Amino acid sequence: MRRTIEWRNGTVATIDQTKLPHETVVLEMRSCNEVADAIKTMKIRGAPLLGVAAAFALALTAYNSKAKSKEELIKELEKSAETLKRTRPTAVNLFWAMDRILAKSKNFFGDTKELIAFVVDEAQKIADEDAAANRLIGKYGAELIHDGDVILTHCNAGALATVEYGTALGVIRAAWEQGKKIKVIATETRPKLQGARLTTYELKKEGIPVTLITDGMVGYVMYKRLVSMVVVGADRIVTDAVINKIGTFTIAVLAKEHNIPFYVAAPKSTFDFSRKSDEVVIEERKPEEVTHAGSYRIAPEGINVLNPAFDITPFDYVTAIVCEDGVWHKKDFGKFKANFYK
Repeated sequence: MRRTIEWRNGTVATIDQTKLPHETVVLEMRSCNEVADAIKTMKIRGAPLLGVAAAFALALTAYNSKAKSKEELIKELEKSAETLKRTRPTAVNLFWAMDRILAKSKNFFGDTKELIAFVVDEAQKIADEDAAANRLIGKYGAELIHDGDVILTHCNAGALATVEYGTALGVIRAAWEQGKKIKVIATETRPKLQGARLTTYELKKEGIPVTLITDGMVGYVMYKRLVSMVVVGADRIVTDAVINKIGTFTIAVLAKEHNIPFYVAAPKSTFDFSRKSDEVVIEERKPEEVTHAGSYRIAPEGINVLNPAFDITPFDYVTAIVCEDGVWHKKDFGKFKANFYK
C-alpha cells in the first residue's frame, strides 16, 4: 500500500497494526461498523489515522446508503458517528473529522446523490490534508535536529499512525532525508508495545539507526547523556497540556531534569483549545493488557489493575510544538492558540 489507509470505491483498505512486525495484513472494510471494530481492537491506531478512518467510515455509510432524502442520509451519518465516538474517547482527531463532515453535510445544497459524493470526497480530502500536514511537520521539525543528534521517541507516531510519513517520526525521517547523521532511541511503550513492534519496524525499514529500550530505562539513558532531544506525537493538545501515550509525562519530567529539549509534533487536527486537561476523558483499557504477555498470564489471578492509555504533560515541560504552521516555542504558546482560531 502507498498509504496506511486508502479509499477504494466502497472499500476502506488499511494495514492491520496488530499483526506487525511479523505479518503485513491488509484489512478491507465495507461498513462503518467494521471500521469501528478495527479502531476498538487497535487494528487501526494513531490519532491522525483515527481521524481519517472515522471520515472514511462515514463515507462508507454514505456510499452504501439507500436514503431517499438528505435529511434521512444525515440521520444515518449521525448514527454512524455515535457508533464511532464510543470506540476511543481520548484522541480528538476522530471527533474533529466527524464533526467536520457532519457540519458540512448539514449545510450542503445539493440532492441526496450529490451529498453522498460530497461525503466521500470530503473524507478523501481529510486524508490528503493529513498527508500534506505531515510533510510540513517533517520539514519544520527537521530544522531542530542537527548532525550527530540522538532522538528519543515514545510510542509510534510514524507513517503507521497517520496517512503517510508520520508526525514525530516524520520529523526524524525528514532530518534523515536531509543527510543528517542521526540515531534514534525508541521506548518499548508498555503495555501494547507500539514502540517495540511498530516504531522500530518503521525506522529499520528506512535504514535509520534505532536502539530499543524498555520504558524504565529512560532515566538511565538521559543520566548517561545518551539523548540529545525527545520528539513525541500527541493524541490531543488542549489549552494547558499535551495528552499522549502513557509514559510521555514521565519522559518529559526526566527531560526537564536533564535539560534535554522535549518536542511535540502533531497536526492541527489534534488541537482542542476548547478544553483544559481536566476536562478530557482518559481512556482506560482492559486489565489483560497488563496482566498478560500475549495469552500468557504474568500476574496473579484477581490482582487489581490500573491501565490508562494516555497521560497528561503540562506545557511547562514542553519546549516546542511542531505543526504544519511551523515551530511554536513555549514563549509563543499564547500567540499560537490565538493564531489557531484565526
